[in-house]
Parts: sequence; structure tokens; C-alpha cells
Amino acid sequence: MAKKSMIARDAKRAELCDKYAAKRAELKKRILEGDSEAMFELNKLPANSSPVRKRNRCQIDGRPRGYMREFGISRIKFRQLAGAGLIPGITKSSW
Repeated sequence: MAKKSMIARDAKRAELCDKYAAKRAELKKRILEGDSEAMFELNKLPANSSPVRKRNRCQIDGRPRGYMREFGISRIKFRQLAGAGLIPGITKSSW
């Protein structure tokens, strides 16, 4: 289980990213066109509004490592849920 403060911090980053996504995209487009003022405006945006700052976390317990993108959960929770038969289409293999 991740610290609640880290989960909250990441949630705040996700909100900021969504809030500034349109403005950030417009500024990047202007930068590609050669507008030098757009670079300064982009630097004035909050650093946490950048999508690079977001971290993939398990939706159940917030674990940042061992994240399985296809399912949105960590490897540990995946194993627990798959063993209990709670993930459709996933079965434990044996040979």
C-alpha cells in the first residue's frame, strides 16, 4: 500500500495535467511554428501540469512499481485477483 500523501500528490498532478492540456498543446504548436514568446509562456505553467510528471499507479492500492498497463493494477494485485478468478479471461496456467 502506497502512502496516502503520494497517491494524493499524483491525483493532483493528474488534475493539473487535464486542466492545462489544451493550453499546453496550443503553446507547443506555436513553438513549432517559430513563436519564441510561446516558450516563455510554456515555462510559466506549473511544472506538475506536464504529463511526464504523472506516475502509473495501481488503481486498488496505489503501488507505483510493477504496474500492468493493460489491467491498470500492480502485479501483486493482479496475481491475487487472477488466483481468485475475479479477472475475466485470466486463468492460472499449469502443465
